[in-house]
Amino acid sequence: MFPEFLRNAIDVASNAVWGPWTMALLLGTGVFLTIRLRFVQVVRLREAVRAMVPERATGAGALTPFQAFMTALGASIGTGNIAGVATAIVSGGPGALFWIWVYGFFATAIKFCEAVLGIRYRRWDGERLSAGPMHYLKDGLGAPRLAWLYAFIAGVAALTTTPFTQPNSIAVVLHSQFDLPPLASGIGIAVLTWLVVIGGVKSVGRAAERLAPLKVGLYLVGGLVVVITHLGQLPSVLALVVREAFSMEAAGGGALGVGMMTAMRYGIARGIYANEAGYGTAAVAYGTARTDAPVRQGLQAVMEVFIVSCVTSTLSALVILVSGVWKSGLTSTAVVAQAFNTAIPTVGGWVVAFCAFLFGYTTLIGWAYYGEQFLEYAFGPRLTVPYRWVYCGLVVFGATGKVETIWAWGDLMNGLQIFPNLVGLIGLSGVAASVLKPERPVVSRP
Repeated sequence: MFPEFLRNAIDVASNAVWGPWTMALLLGTGVFLTIRLRFVQVVRLREAVRAMVPERATGAGALTPFQAFMTALGASIGTGNIAGVATAIVSGGPGALFWIWVYGFFATAIKFCEAVLGIRYRRWDGERLSAGPMHYLKDGLGAPRLAWLYAFIAGVAALTTTPFTQPNSIAVVLHSQFDLPPLASGIGIAVLTWLVVIGGVKSVGRAAERLAPLKVGLYLVGGLVVVITHLGQLPSVLALVVREAFSMEAAGGGALGVGMMTAMRYGIARGIYANEAGYGTAAVAYGTARTDAPVRQGLQAVMEVFIVSCVTSTLSALVILVSGVWKSGLTSTAVVAQAFNTAIPTVGGWVVAFCAFLFGYTTLIGWAYYGEQFLEYAFGPRLTVPYRWVYCGLVVFGATGKVETIWAWGDLMNGLQIFPNLVGLIGLSGVAASVLKPERPVVSRP
């Protein structure tokens, strides 16, 4: 799909964007916001769990609060939780899982801010609702040029990453399990995506509300069967994860610290790809909710990251490691399917194929709306209908691409997207923190 020189250029650029300074910026922002919000992900964990229960809409918006939550969860729990984690373990070693956990903990504070600011600075234009980092960059931070730059980069990223990475991962597992040609997979996925995307945000919300709980439940059951089957390997695997996270040598030897930096690079890059904290997409999803309670949506965002980083992504990594297939030479969804097959022959691969389809499909429709919002802000609403058609058309090309290049391109574009968003989160962290303060009683004056 890509010529050799272009693949090499993408790899070089992706590695440059995801250098040590980027990882330090992400982790540093997460630590700063965690402290600024007084460890909201720990202190208000019980309230966050209760926030996942559906409630009646109480304010202006396009979706119910639960639909907004499911749209965000459906979009973030994509094949990045299967294929992305798999490539992290295969390329970065077992230690990558440790750094997925580390970033996941601090990422909860990042996503809380994105959700709160998304509601605080969303805008209505007649019948159209618009939300996202571009609005809090412009109206909150007073940086209209940075807002446009974010919208442009994020729009291009949505258009040229998700239609490639998600169908690619689906096609890989369908080919490995059913010998289905990638082109056929691509055409089928593109048609199914079009059927929902063409209906707009409400259509996306309804689909996510139904599919997101199904895909998580099915994947958890299958993954737990694999882990229990290989339960004797679990203690040594967990020890390996921690040891390799701080290894001073790469696999097979190498320069001092290379192993640790490789584990961090893939763990954090795939971790953010899985939970999306830092991209700013949460501001789009939660900003659509019909609610006047931004804290509740922020706490839902906390649980979203917890589910993605500590449940689904962890399960993907553990099934690969306890089954030993991470050394098989396979990658992406194919290696996860092989892991499932070690515990549930044949049927396990089918489960992964079905889950990969659900994971990728809900992410495709969620990100279609994200990209639509970004590019509408940058170029106006006339672009909406052509964008939807192009987005669905690119799915076919994504299904037939080379796995490593597809994910490197995804890393590159998503890495560029985080920088302007983090500027906004840090600059407006006081606004997000203010909603957590208890209301002071009104004292009447004599």
